[in-house]
Amino acid sequence: MKRQFQQALADKGRDRLPTVLLVSAECAPISKTGGLADVVGTLPKALAALGIDARVITPYHRIVKDVYGEQVEHMFSFSVDLGWRSQYVGIEKLVLDGITIYLVDNEYYFGDRIYRGGVAEGEQYAFFTRAVLDAIPNLGFFPDILHCNDWHTAMIPMLLRTQYGNYVHGRMKTLLTIHNIAYQGKFGFEFFRDLLRVEDRYYTPEFMELNGCGAFLKGGCVFADRLSTVSPSYADEICTPYYGEGLDGILSARRHELSGIINGIDTKVFNPFSDKLIARKYDKGHLKGKQACKDALMFDMGLHAEPRTPLIAMVTRMTSQKGFDLVERVLDEMMGLDICFMLLGSGSGEYENFMREAEARHRGRLCAYIGYNEELSHRVYAGADMLLMPSRFEPCGLSQMIAMRYGTLPIVRETGGLKDTVRPYNQYTGEGNGFSFANYNAHEMKDTVEMACDVYRSQPEAWTALQRSAMSEDFSFSRSAEDYARLYIDML
Repeated sequence: MKRQFQQALADKGRDRLPTVLLVSAECAPISKTGGLADVVGTLPKALAALGIDARVITPYHRIVKDVYGEQVEHMFSFSVDLGWRSQYVGIEKLVLDGITIYLVDNEYYFGDRIYRGGVAEGEQYAFFTRAVLDAIPNLGFFPDILHCNDWHTAMIPMLLRTQYGNYVHGRMKTLLTIHNIAYQGKFGFEFFRDLLRVEDRYYTPEFMELNGCGAFLKGGCVFADRLSTVSPSYADEICTPYYGEGLDGILSARRHELSGIINGIDTKVFNPFSDKLIARKYDKGHLKGKQACKDALMFDMGLHAEPRTPLIAMVTRMTSQKGFDLVERVLDEMMGLDICFMLLGSGSGEYENFMREAEARHRGRLCAYIGYNEELSHRVYAGADMLLMPSRFEPCGLSQMIAMRYGTLPIVRETGGLKDTVRPYNQYTGEGNGFSFANYNAHEMKDTVEMACDVYRSQPEAWTALQRSAMSEDFSFSRSAEDYARLYIDML
């Protein structure tokens, strides 16, 4: 047992660390569409290093079968009632990097797509909810904490409290982590009556009603023992009408039970000293390799400029949430600052076409790679001088942390996790690890880009100090795991 937790456990009358079961629709590396999978895949390893037995339960998607099927062990099977239908549930087990992953098998619900969209997706995860709760007594592992993630698992706390009363279920506490409050799992009340047997008395604003619908996420926000989100600033923001997406009332009422814990990144994967995907390795004490990475990236992407021309990159989905409407408004003005610009990402057809047209206008100084390529993303993080993230809202954000690992300074809007991880450059003290602007305004963004470019060109020593400061930040999951461990213990 780690010494830092002994007193907290003693205060709770406990002599052992809690056991945890993370519940999620996806889990890296076996199934991934976004950052949620990275969190669920990496956090258990960091918790294990603290002495906490943390396991995962997730759907047995077809993509998991195709890659890991031979490593999977069948545990047991049973049926669950979903409306008038009786559905098969198989529970499989996969041990990967020392972490136990329980897999919920049903070929109808977990076929080609992790997320089906629409009502079909709601039914998919209503089934998963019921299967998880019915499987727990037979796993041979009894979690103290059920750690649910996003709307797909948010009905678990509600059903646990309202429909399950036996000893095994009754002693578990639930934590619901909101990774993005904009996704809520809203469906008509008949959906919940039919599939999950939710009683009519819960279809009120006090419980799960939201804008005339029932909402998975609201049910979880009301019934979970504790709530968390992925940065302290985002925890504050979602308690306001502007960011709260209709849930600000319940979240404000439970603000004392809502924690903000910054996600981490895998610092072994994102390490310029050992990264095999970049042109030359380097570290904060020897930054010459970063220039070699920039030269190689620009050559490969067809960019041509003088050596001290700043290379600004974006690795992003092209959506208004990511601030792309700001970029669209002032990109030509930014190119007038004598910069090179590279984008790696995809999004709406409107924004993709805009970037193709911009590439044609600024050929040789602007490159748009439409799509995603993991190897290229490493080369961009290593080769760019700055990473632009002008998000309208950003619950946590991982790209700015990855960029800082590679000495690429972030230029961000002060929101959510961006505000919590990026300390803006102070020209008087030299402190900081990046650049930021406060208002969601295109010209404020452009002015901040211009300031960063001025520092890059005219103050090379200050720039190097900022790079070393950024590369010294601890964005590992070990820090996040300690925060979660304290929260789990506090819930006992």
